[in-house]
Amino acid sequence: MKTCDACHRLYADDSGFCPIDGQKLTPIAEAVVPTDPHDKRLGSTLCDGRYQIWRTVADGGMGRVYQAIDSKENRSVALKILHSDVAMDAVAVARFKREFECSAALPHDYIVEVLAFEKTEDGSFALVMEYLEGEELRMLLKREKVLSPERLVRMLSQTALGLAEAHNRKIVHRDLKPDNVFLCGASEGDRSKILDFGSVRDNSAGAKKLTVMGTTIGSPYYMAPEQAQALPSLDHRADVWSMAAIAYECLTGTLPFVGSNGPMILLAILSEEPRPPSEVGAMYRVPKTLDAVMEDALAKNPDIRVPTVGALADRIGHAFGLEGAHAEWAVTPQDELAARIRAGVKGAIARYEEERARVPDTSAMDAAFRTEDPFKAGSAGGPAAFSDDLVMGVPKGTSRWIFAAVGGVAILLGVVVALLASR
Repeated sequence: MKTCDACHRLYADDSGFCPIDGQKLTPIAEAVVPTDPHDKRLGSTLCDGRYQIWRTVADGGMGRVYQAIDSKENRSVALKILHSDVAMDAVAVARFKREFECSAALPHDYIVEVLAFEKTEDGSFALVMEYLEGEELRMLLKREKVLSPERLVRMLSQTALGLAEAHNRKIVHRDLKPDNVFLCGASEGDRSKILDFGSVRDNSAGAKKLTVMGTTIGSPYYMAPEQAQALPSLDHRADVWSMAAIAYECLTGTLPFVGSNGPMILLAILSEEPRPPSEVGAMYRVPKTLDAVMEDALAKNPDIRVPTVGALADRIGHAFGLEGAHAEWAVTPQDELAARIRAGVKGAIARYEEERARVPDTSAMDAAFRTEDPFKAGSAGGPAAFSDDLVMGVPKGTSRWIFAAVGGVAILLGVVVALLASR
C-alpha cells in the first residue's frame, strides 16, 4: 500500500498521486508513521498488531473513526472505536455489538460492509468496516443545499434496495438521516451506502430488546410520529417517513418540520403539516407532482403512509417523469437519468394538471372556512371558524332583549304547567 505524506490517506499500490493534496504517494514501508500527542492511538497497532492506525477520519459522541491498514489482508479499513467513557456503559457496548451483528447479517451492495468486532488493548471496542471514499449526504447538502433530481432518484433507489433487505428481516434502522447515508463517487454516479445500524429495532421473534419501553430513539428532524411517541407498534414504515423527510430536504433545501429544540421539533412533527415542496422549493423548480407524494409519505398515520421506501422511490421517480421502477434506476448512470427526466418531467406535470382540472375546485369553500367573522354582513367567505363566533348556538352580537323574551316565555310555560297539574 501507499500513503500521502501530507494527509496520511492510504491508497492501493497502483495509485500514483493523492487526489486531495496532489502529492506523489509514498510506499508504506518508506513512509513515516504519523503520531499525535493528543491521541495515542494514532500510529499505534491494535488487536494483536493486526491494524495500524494512520489517520483520524471523524469524531462523534460515541466514538472516533480511523483509517487503518489491515496487515493480514493488506488493505485499508475503517476502525470505529468507542470513547473510553462510552466503553464502560454496558448498554452502549451491547448496541455497538448489535450494530456489528445486524450489519454482518445484511451483506448488501448498498449497506456498509462490517468485517469484525474487536476488543482493543486499551479497554475499548472496535468495529472494523470497509473503508469508503466519498462523503456523507449531510456534507453534500451543507455545500450544495439540494440534490439534482437524477442524483436524488438514484440515491433513494439504492437505499431502498438496501433497506428492503433489513425490512424483510423485520429490522428497522430507526436513525436514518443525511449523516448515515454515505455517497461513494463513481464514474456513473454516486454509490450509496447506509451506515450505522446501532439504533435498530429488531421486530423479529425472540429478538433481545435494548430500549426501555417509552424511550425515544433517533434524530428529531427525521423521526416518524410513532417513533416520537415511542409507540410499541413501530415498524419499517418509520424508516419510510425518515427517508421521506430526507428526500424533502434534498428537494427544497429545508426540513419539513423545524423547532428551536428537540421537544418543539417533535411537537411540530405530531401536530403540523409540511408545506408543499413545490412551494418551499420554488427557487429550485420543484414540480407540483411531488406535493401529493410528500403528503402521503409524511402521513402521520403509518396505515395510510407510502408503504415502503421502494414505493417512495418509485413515486418520486414517476413524479419527475421517469418510467420503470427503482431497481432499474439504482444502476442507471446519473447522466442517463438526467436526460430521461428532462424528456419526461413536462409530460408528468401536464398529466398532473389534467387530473387536477377534473377534480372539483373547493378552494372557495376552504377560504370560507378560514374567514374570521362568518356572520359579518358582506363577508366574502361565509361561515368559517365557529369556536369564537357562537355563544351557546346564538351568534355574537345578538340583542339582549332576545334572551329576556326567551326567559319570559319559559316562565309563562312553567306557570301554565303548574296550574294544569294542580287540577
